Amino acid sequence: MLLSELEERERRFKLALRAGIPLLLLISLVFYSTLFREKHVSLGIEIIVLFGSLLFITVYFIYFLMELSVKESLLDQTTQGFNERAFVEKLKSYQPKTLVMLIIKNLSTINENYSTEEVNDLLYTFTHKLNDTLQTEGLSKALIARRYGAEFLIAIDQNGRDIEKIFKTFIEKNHLIDQIEVDYAFAAITNTADDLEKDLLHLKDLIAIQSKNSDTTRLESTIKDSRELSEIEESILFALKKKDLVLSFRPLLNTKTEEIDIYEISVKLRSADRGEILPRTYLPIINRLGLGREYDMALFQHVLKLLPLVDDAISLSFNLSPFSLRDKTFQREYFHQLDQSKVDPKRLIIELYERKTHHNLSGYLKTLDQFRAKGVRIAIDNFGSSNASMEYMKHFHFDIVQFDRDYVTKLEDKNTYAMLNSLIQMANELNIITVAKWVDKPEQKKKLIQMGIDYLQGFGIAKAVTEYELIKTYN
Repeated sequence: MLLSELEERERRFKLALRAGIPLLLLISLVFYSTLFREKHVSLGIEIIVLFGSLLFITVYFIYFLMELSVKESLLDQTTQGFNERAFVEKLKSYQPKTLVMLIIKNLSTINENYSTEEVNDLLYTFTHKLNDTLQTEGLSKALIARRYGAEFLIAIDQNGRDIEKIFKTFIEKNHLIDQIEVDYAFAAITNTADDLEKDLLHLKDLIAIQSKNSDTTRLESTIKDSRELSEIEESILFALKKKDLVLSFRPLLNTKTEEIDIYEISVKLRSADRGEILPRTYLPIINRLGLGREYDMALFQHVLKLLPLVDDAISLSFNLSPFSLRDKTFQREYFHQLDQSKVDPKRLIIELYERKTHHNLSGYLKTLDQFRAKGVRIAIDNFGSSNASMEYMKHFHFDIVQFDRDYVTKLEDKNTYAMLNSLIQMANELNIITVAKWVDKPEQKKKLIQMGIDYLQGFGIAKAVTEYELIKTYN
């Protein structure tokens, strides 16, 4: 039985006692005062009504308190683990050494393809299998809670690398529950207790970092120290405040002219105490804190200052968040900065990438049209990796498409080759510039040129250069 179920049973029993004992005492006093203080008692209608009323009030009061108890339950009704409110309250006294977040990544897909009863059974079985695993490993006091739909929180009163091994083994053994395939994401924080609410937010950051990692089977980096994460967050905020961006530039070779006239920008944050911080580390934290638009504006301003220092034939391609582009305040500041600069807007290429189509597609595309009306070129990144990219292509004429890396790295596969070839032909017919990245081998370059690709980028083309090297080359 789950610890949450034991505690809920104990809580309800105590509540029943607290409600029942005073009422039983009251009834006893009434019995004594009406029946035993006189020798001869006649059970008249008044006494019968009195006792009947007391009995009704007693039953009603206890039922009312039990009903109230259910509404204020510690339990998540589907899994019988703790609900989030009860879990957070218990953390204050429990003071766990390790916090774990385990997510069923494909729960939305499961909901679409199975009945409500089957999904509820899956979640219940999952929770109890997890509890059994922890019990077997000697973690009998672990708290398990369900947060939102697919997120589960686990509090453990132990530290150590064995925690990672336990959860990795659990994931490997439970990819199939009740004949339903389950896909997981996992992260953990050790040495907690200083600021548990912040630790819960850091868990979300770690999960977001893991989702950006292409190798989702790796769990080596999913356990972090709470104090270290707080220090990393402080370093990121300080670097952003100083706008200390480190840009590197990946050359794109024009296959028609054999010249490099576009550079794709990759960004890191520079910290005095931690060195260079990668986007997969700082972006989840920046976005969680609502600083994504501030970061994007800092990058855009940096690009505007850089472009006049290099040859007019050079364009720079960089990623801006769709959330920033859709923000009215960001748009106004973007256009103001662009108008104030002396930069030809055609030298700016905004890269977009979204896994899901925006719910207000027509409104979003009108926003993109405003940027294109200024002369800014719009590129769609990782094209072909999601349904969203194809959906956008139906309704918006992009200037550039950058194909997903799998098309290049798996070019020897016949199916991949055929799909990429058809996408290139489609783009050519629509007068859209095509880009293939991750080109590392001469044979890849040869095949892609034969297929009619417009630009190539990768280690097989040219290595990335620093900002200083870029200016030195083209100033």
